[in-house]
Amino acid sequence: MSDLLGFVLSGLVSGALYALLATGLVLSYSASGLFNFAHGATAYLCALVFHELHTGLGLPALPTALLVVGVVAPALGWALDRLMFRKLARVGETAQIVATIGLLVALPALGLWIVELLGDAGVSVSPAENQFGLPGVGPSPARSWQLTDGVGVDSDQLITWVATAVVAAGLWILMRHTPLGLRLRAAVDNRSLVELRGMSADRLSSIAWMLSSALAGLAGVLATPLLGLSAHDFTLFLFVSATAAVLGRFVSVPLAFAGGLGLGVLQNLVAGYAAFAEHVTGFRTAVPFLILFAGLLVLTRRQRTAGTAAATDPPPVDYLAGLSWGRRWGPWAVAALLLAAAFYTVTTPFWSGILTQGLALSLVFVSFSVVTGLGAMVSLAQATFVTGAALVAGLLMSHGWPFVAAAAVGTCAAAALGALVALPALRVGGRSLALATLALAFLADQVLFQMGWLRNGDTGWAIPRPVFGPVDLGDDRAMGVAMIVLVALAVAALSALRNSPSGRAMLAVRSAPAAAMASGVSVIRVKLTLFTLSAGLAGFGGVMYASYSTRVTATDFTAMTGLVWLAVVVAAGVRRPQFAVVAGLVYAVVPHLLSQYVTESSHLPVVLFGLAGLALANDPDGYAAAVSTRLHRRRRAATAPSGPAPRAGGETLVAPRAEGEKLPTRRAEGGTLPAPSTAALELRAVRAGYEGAPVLHGVGLTVRPGEILALLGPNGAGKSTTCRVAAGVLAPLTGQVYVAGRDATRQGAVGRSRAGVVLAPEGRGIFPSLTVEENLALRLRARDERDAVYARFPVLAARRGVLAGSLSGGEQQMLALAPLLQSPPAVLIADEPSLGLAPRVVEEVFLLLTELKEAGTALLLVEEKASEVLRVADTVAYLTRGRVTWCGPRSAVEADRLTEAYLGLAAGGGDSTAARAPGRGVTRP
Repeated sequence: MSDLLGFVLSGLVSGALYALLATGLVLSYSASGLFNFAHGATAYLCALVFHELHTGLGLPALPTALLVVGVVAPALGWALDRLMFRKLARVGETAQIVATIGLLVALPALGLWIVELLGDAGVSVSPAENQFGLPGVGPSPARSWQLTDGVGVDSDQLITWVATAVVAAGLWILMRHTPLGLRLRAAVDNRSLVELRGMSADRLSSIAWMLSSALAGLAGVLATPLLGLSAHDFTLFLFVSATAAVLGRFVSVPLAFAGGLGLGVLQNLVAGYAAFAEHVTGFRTAVPFLILFAGLLVLTRRQRTAGTAAATDPPPVDYLAGLSWGRRWGPWAVAALLLAAAFYTVTTPFWSGILTQGLALSLVFVSFSVVTGLGAMVSLAQATFVTGAALVAGLLMSHGWPFVAAAAVGTCAAAALGALVALPALRVGGRSLALATLALAFLADQVLFQMGWLRNGDTGWAIPRPVFGPVDLGDDRAMGVAMIVLVALAVAALSALRNSPSGRAMLAVRSAPAAAMASGVSVIRVKLTLFTLSAGLAGFGGVMYASYSTRVTATDFTAMTGLVWLAVVVAAGVRRPQFAVVAGLVYAVVPHLLSQYVTESSHLPVVLFGLAGLALANDPDGYAAAVSTRLHRRRRAATAPSGPAPRAGGETLVAPRAEGEKLPTRRAEGGTLPAPSTAALELRAVRAGYEGAPVLHGVGLTVRPGEILALLGPNGAGKSTTCRVAAGVLAPLTGQVYVAGRDATRQGAVGRSRAGVVLAPEGRGIFPSLTVEENLALRLRARDERDAVYARFPVLAARRGVLAGSLSGGEQQMLALAPLLQSPPAVLIADEPSLGLAPRVVEEVFLLLTELKEAGTALLLVEEKASEVLRVADTVAYLTRGRVTWCGPRSAVEADRLTEAYLGLAAGGGDSTAARAPGRGVTRP
């Protein structure tokens, strides 16, 4: 019994650290949608700062810990959010994953480099890298207490438990019983709706990142006596804690916290009681990764599947499409020939070896272009395939196999291992696939590559360079030229594959798997082929790299090495294989250039490679692709005709709203604008669209206080886009938006909401994971205001503690609109408020809108049910193909004209908007 208690208590120490890190992961992911692979690096950096301040400079432990956790860590989180994470939230998932991996690589190296520089400057710093047995917050050496016979605790353990318990209680109070916690949970639920409710999602995201970094800092300080200052151990700790975050489905703080505690205890129990584990080297330490992999497969079924490009991850524009072979590949062919000639003319033996090493590694980097560039799958197990193929080839060569046969079998072994990795993991995507492949990579490092028959101890296997007749690759120059040929063949084969029918099927699966399946393409077969091909290519590259080095060991290419490789190749440009070759050469050459001409520190190259990944926040396709893109834009600008380009839409006129009333006109080409009117909301000559595709062409609308303007038109006319522009969600390309007579064109959704403009978006404007009471509390702070809502809507009162997502459609719409009656906005923009509702509920919704009108609210109402909306509207506007084709009083609307507008027949495609007097037909352009 005492053994069990001892295992549980010691497991709760590591479990508490897992819980802190997992909670921080969930907070940051929930607020921004980013899984921060660098969370453990943040913990390490904070531990390093604590160690240097406490041990190096001699500051007291407790004040130093409070300074690090309360000031340094939150400041680091705030800075990273402002400089990086906000931009990353708007780019593709691949760039998000790789950028945070780059941060994982850069932060520890940056901290150690700064310590080196301070030591060189004479500052009293303590040796930091891979130091163990360091003092923590408590007394040093730690005090111990004996609980029972054979079971004791020390002061470091006790401090960890108490700190974790205090943090758990504080987080629960913050998230469940404070307005800030309520807003944070609302941002987790629906970030865009938070903006529409006047709350800054960016500010909430900064707060979440500061809290997350503070938790990582606390875990780092508390873990210093346990882990020392090993960046590798902190990174492993992060990925173990990711298992707890998976158990919390990346959104539940309590589940993640409990999962972390349970994981620590389970790990200790397996170590203590799993007798079979004694015969499997590394099994005990691999238990969390087995749980991580299983949890990803079980708990992430509904997420985007592997090989499916996210909506924010579109392929780059191929500016060379349609050009001749010479224009597309001529410069690269010339560069390859010049490099081959350089081996025998200008390079020294040292640089010949470095370039050959880079070319060998380029084969591995090209494999990323297959799985990530072509397949949209982020694999963090490429180093595993490299090590596996090289070890198998070395094993066979030790038994007398020739190089070619051993290399072929090693390559096939890597491809088979890739297939085994891919089969269970392919149905998860994005960060889940990345974590799954990383879990398997750690399993291979700690279990598979620890098998004596495969690794041959610490000496590994010899892999001599091959000799093909008169060609002896023992010469670095000959080896370099051979690698140029192999790399060129790999790039050409991948380019041919991309342009083949099979390649087009792969691209179809990447972007639209359902459509590809409907076209007869086997999605699973395509994904499996890509993963297997990528693993085989990585394995072949690993054999060639090991041949250059003439020996391979099981620790040459660890899972952590693969993370650095991924950051480097994606930062260069993973979608084009030629850029992967550039990345391989850069990876080999840059460290030696820095050591010769800048600094001998080994940390600076790592920092630069990590920061290259951070650049993806600005250039998601990589720096090499960004250079070609900018050059193309400059050429296009240089050849463009001079003079201002004509704007679409010409001159836009706003039709009269009633008899004898005329609104001012505005020329799209410029001119003096009239003074703004006293309208509650006014759109003037607004042009807007998405990704360069125009949707609105000079829309002009005016809504006055106490008036309902119904905007009607067929699907695709631009009604929802008009609502988004009016609410500040979408900025217009040209034109102005006035709110209460003030120019609000540059205001975003938050400023527009605070000015009294409320958008009830299409669907339901609620937070489904919050209760009815919490949804109301976000809008109505006072208890008596919420009680008034319950008195007006008894059905909501009866379900105040129920999650809003479980309400019926009508109840959800009541919940979205009811708070407005207590605090009527200046302007309400309602986009399809009756969508999906029963007729009885629709009547109640329109009754609510009428009450708001009587309270003085100006309403812009978009509705498909024209007959219902005409009963409450004061003014009607027809929108067709992004233009207002008619605007007038409700009494002037005729049934045939309404039908004509909905069928899109009223728009003649001209440049002006026609007006129509009551009782007359629509004047067509």
